[in-house]
Amino acid sequence: MSILEELKWRGLIADCTDTTELTKKVSAPITLYCGFDPTADSLHVGNLVPLLALRRFQLLGHHPIAVAGGATGSIGDPSGKTQERQLLTKEVLGNNIARVKVQLAKLLDFETKQNPARLLDNASWTENIPFLDFLRDIGKHFSVNQMAAKESVRARMEDRDTGISYTEFSYMLLQAFDFFVLMRDYNCELQIGGSDQWGNITAGIDLSRKKLSKTVYGLTLPLITNADGTKFGKTEAGAIWLDPQKTSEKDFFQFWMRTDDRDAERSLKFFTFLPENEIVAITSEHQKSPEKRVAQRALANAVTTLIHGADVAKREVDAIDAYSGKISGEQLLEHFPRKEFPKAGLAGEGTALVELMVHAGLATSKSQARQLITGGGVEVNAERVTDVNRKISVTDIRHDKFIQLQKGKKTHVLIVPV
Repeated sequence: MSILEELKWRGLIADCTDTTELTKKVSAPITLYCGFDPTADSLHVGNLVPLLALRRFQLLGHHPIAVAGGATGSIGDPSGKTQERQLLTKEVLGNNIARVKVQLAKLLDFETKQNPARLLDNASWTENIPFLDFLRDIGKHFSVNQMAAKESVRARMEDRDTGISYTEFSYMLLQAFDFFVLMRDYNCELQIGGSDQWGNITAGIDLSRKKLSKTVYGLTLPLITNADGTKFGKTEAGAIWLDPQKTSEKDFFQFWMRTDDRDAERSLKFFTFLPENEIVAITSEHQKSPEKRVAQRALANAVTTLIHGADVAKREVDAIDAYSGKISGEQLLEHFPRKEFPKAGLAGEGTALVELMVHAGLATSKSQARQLITGGGVEVNAERVTDVNRKISVTDIRHDKFIQLQKGKKTHVLIVPV
């Protein structure tokens, strides 16, 4: 299967310039690039689709370049934005690029001898160009009428309240200049990006044709929204980051586990390197018994392995098995925080659940514990409890070792009788 055939099967092609010619071109290794503006010190899951696409090209022998926008990031891309971005200093951008480079090493192979990935900063070819020289040599090739007609610019110009600054208006020239430089210096013939980048990509194609008399190509990937209409990669707590200091490994894994059934198959195609036959088999099994969440489990395992490593993924998979009683008590004790409690207090009728919740730190008071229970937010040994008078006794001890208390979806404590 060629790279374009694979991308098409996975639903990863939104727009493409001259598909017939590009199909011929990628029959042999080519150099391609994808840019990202380092507006934060971590990538987030919304960045994964284009960067994983670079990796898909690399796996089939092509030469990927990731371009960090040290220059464009200082301006701000108006695409998909309703207001101007906050401008970042060179120091902040430099720190962000350094932090993100570590994450890129998990997505792209910079060490292979055959076709190593490269990370370039577009500030290296823009910061020393005099403004007048840029206007004369690059700006003259752009029609303001054509730029204003691009969707990313037009939408902002139609907003009378915010409009678009000249700073952001010039972004398209800078991105086009990137493509021109990469073609000139690295023989880069293809740019990929999200579908909101189509106008910027075609501007670079035009510039390379006018200044280099070269034909280059563009391919965009679909922007993702969830089946329920919400924005992909966003939760009540904010964006899902690849940096475990910003989004914990557990929350990262659980984000994928919470994938809507309607989005499961598409997400397996977009975010994993699982082959077609395996995805078809997983999807088929999931459709037969969606309550088992086979697809979400495979998705969470694959993406967490990619970003945080196999050990982290296994730990989170084992934790899920722990909830359902599929692993031993010894393994369960390794996964969750523990709180000792006198075994004598569990004799006879036992101890009130509300008291045990306060002891375990799951509630600050008995009244709060009662509210959690009546609200359906408390489980004992994976069974929901709604009786505020529930007692916990020795009969509730699992594996002869502990009692498992759970508050909400994520907070677990094992009560260990001593």
